Amino acid sequence: MSFLDFGSAQLMLLVLVFVRTGGIMLVAPVFGTNEVPPTVRALLAFTLALLMLPVTSGASFVAPRNLIDFGLMVMAETLIGLTLGLGVMVLFSAFQLTGQMIGQLSGMSLGDVFNPGFNDNMPLFSHLLYLVTLAAYMLIGGHRLLLGGLLDTFQTLPPGTAIVAPETERLFANLMTESFELGIRAAAPATIALLLATLVLGMVSRALPQLNILALGFGFNALVTFGILSITFGGACWLLQDRLAGVVEQILETLHSHVL
Repeated sequence: MSFLDFGSAQLMLLVLVFVRTGGIMLVAPVFGTNEVPPTVRALLAFTLALLMLPVTSGASFVAPRNLIDFGLMVMAETLIGLTLGLGVMVLFSAFQLTGQMIGQLSGMSLGDVFNPGFNDNMPLFSHLLYLVTLAAYMLIGGHRLLLGGLLDTFQTLPPGTAIVAPETERLFANLMTESFELGIRAAAPATIALLLATLVLGMVSRALPQLNILALGFGFNALVTFGILSITFGGACWLLQDRLAGVVEQILETLHSHVL
């Protein structure tokens, strides 16, 4: 192989590593939010690609025969990064569901706030739980776990050898189901407490009909909601820590099952 051919192969290898790391930087928690400028994400992805390039240089890389084959390789590498990032992001959507349920049951669902990370309005409790779980994600080293999973894909799926796994759709269906279950479990303490509070207020209104139950009920529900949130915060962080490693492992198993 001539020096020119070797340089072209290394350049294509760097591009493939870059698009795989760039896929994570587009959608993963912390990295893929709109608060991080696109130039910073691109620079971070390129830096990670340079750091991970020596790991992939030992693998036998077969240069594509034409531009179409190279484009298919780029698409497959991008989907690997997107699958890793989206799989973890689906886990975070569980706690946004928790916040939405708490907001609706407590009567505070009208207090929406703008979330710049998603460029959309979101219930106040959803945004609060998202920030809490994001802080817990950083404290338990979730970002390191995700990057470790990315590094592991380069060992079992060298650049240019991966294909789109047909089981990816089933993987995300399972992750969405688990995310919904986690959201319900995290919202269970607040849901039970608010239902009991509604029952108590109903009994009070029957015993003392002269009370303004609407004014009393809103303040009582707010007091119960903020009191039970302390339990919900701890439960959400515990559920995130309990399921994060399993989700990353499940994604890696699906990706590793299909190699060219």
